[in-house]
Amino acid sequence: MKITTYISIVLSSLLVIAFFSFGDDAQSQTFKVRPSKDDRPNIVIIMADDLGFSDLGCYGGEINTPNLDCLAATGVRSTSFYNTSRCCPTRASLLTGLYPHQAGLGRMTMDAGLPGYQGTLNANTVTIAEVLKKEGYQTGMVGKWHVSETKDLGGDKQLKWLAHQENYGPFSDLKSYPTARGFDKFYGNIWGVVDYFDPFSLVNGNQSVEKVPEDYYHTQAIGDSAVAYVSEFSRKENPFFLYVAHCAPHWPLQAPDSIIQKYVDKYDKGWQAIREERYKNLIEKGLISEDTQLPEFMFPKLNWENNSDKEWDVRAMAVHAAMVDIMDRTIGELIKKLEETGELENTLVLFLSDNGASSERPSKYGPGFDRAGSTRNGEMVQFPVDKEVLPGPQTVLSGIGPQWAHSVNTPFRFWKAKVFEGGINTPFIASWPKELKNDGEVRTVPAHVSDIMATCVDVSGATYPTKFDGRSITPTPGNSLIPLLKGNTDRPTQETFFWEHFGSQALRKGDLKLVRLDAGQPWELYNLSNDKTEQVNLAATHHEELKELAKEWEELASKYQVYPAPN
Repeated sequence: MKITTYISIVLSSLLVIAFFSFGDDAQSQTFKVRPSKDDRPNIVIIMADDLGFSDLGCYGGEINTPNLDCLAATGVRSTSFYNTSRCCPTRASLLTGLYPHQAGLGRMTMDAGLPGYQGTLNANTVTIAEVLKKEGYQTGMVGKWHVSETKDLGGDKQLKWLAHQENYGPFSDLKSYPTARGFDKFYGNIWGVVDYFDPFSLVNGNQSVEKVPEDYYHTQAIGDSAVAYVSEFSRKENPFFLYVAHCAPHWPLQAPDSIIQKYVDKYDKGWQAIREERYKNLIEKGLISEDTQLPEFMFPKLNWENNSDKEWDVRAMAVHAAMVDIMDRTIGELIKKLEETGELENTLVLFLSDNGASSERPSKYGPGFDRAGSTRNGEMVQFPVDKEVLPGPQTVLSGIGPQWAHSVNTPFRFWKAKVFEGGINTPFIASWPKELKNDGEVRTVPAHVSDIMATCVDVSGATYPTKFDGRSITPTPGNSLIPLLKGNTDRPTQETFFWEHFGSQALRKGDLKLVRLDAGQPWELYNLSNDKTEQVNLAATHHEELKELAKEWEELASKYQVYPAPN
């Protein structure tokens, strides 16, 4: 559908933001190639936030995502691509090619005074943007940064800052902003959580954006900014690196009502039914085998038919779906612009999520830190702990909760912040028409978000530095994804994959995965080659393997700066 332009923000002389300017149908893949002396590819990385493993249509979901589905049909998908289980640690890992503690972001964006927990990218990191900029790439980022330290001013002062009622200067140290870490251009939010209709910590370059129009919607603004950057970058011969970091569908559940209404009827069948449908779709699409076991519903005492909060729960999932729908539309507009400018044929596009869907009930948190208690005009924001107010508008702060999070992470167990597969296994799509001739193929070989740096270095012809601007740089454990994406290898990108987040711990070596919910729980052991959904715990019968992997986990925890850890 076509709707008239609704906002103009001075990102550059080119940027005009248009609301919902891209239609529901994916565009055809007829490539116009712009002549250029520099044949290095453009690189576009698109990250969703708190997306469920099976939310997208091409991953078995019922949400309308024709543009990502088209990208998958003409590219490559993975069923074993890993993130780090949480927003800012995954972003740190992607940007630097390191495990999050190595980069200084083992937990959240608060400084715990320890090497692995500095709350911001440390001095021994280099970003993809910094590496590629040195090689002549144009660099731009739009969306969620979330790797700068965030400090709470406390009490009423913080709440007024969040609500745009008082101004307390930069949202973090300007030396940690994207434009100080290799990005020529940036439009987006420095902190993690946003009001989608009036986001806190909104920045253009390194200048705060003080006000947005009444009809602003952040996902659309991120998408339109990306389109504007491509328009500008494509005028020059040297290639570009563009990082599109969406906030959607992270809570708060907020979206235009017209899009929400498309999905209300889809979810009145409930959590279990959606799980079953997605599971069958995953099998039909060849993403899991028929013998993959669907775990029992994690909430056996709950039954949808007896759910007294049906209306609220249906609405919550409909808003989540609307947020994904809108994100997909903006991605379609970006792909369309790449095609129109002749850039698509030689552009490597990577899409992933920072973690699995979130089980959080942020209504229970109440106002504070990153959650405003009122709008800029003083209208109260409601936190419906008892689901007494329906989600969707700016004045309600809520999330989908654990039952829906479990369902949208089908076929796995658990969710964001836990390192079982539901928290760390992300939908992953790669497209590069010039080089990847594997239309619609699915890869099962494991890879990790820390491999993206090495991939960018590989395709650009750059070199990962040992020193950068006089600083010693931590070597990356990652390796290029290109052999895997082209189907030229069946070897994992790393010998051992490692996880730790707030005590949730895991290690994958070959097909064996060692995992536990927290440090106080016993280790569990799974063979993912025949037990992808972690159903048969081998800990009691494979003592030696478990012992060896547990020892290796401890060794890597020390190497990757998990220790010393905060109390």
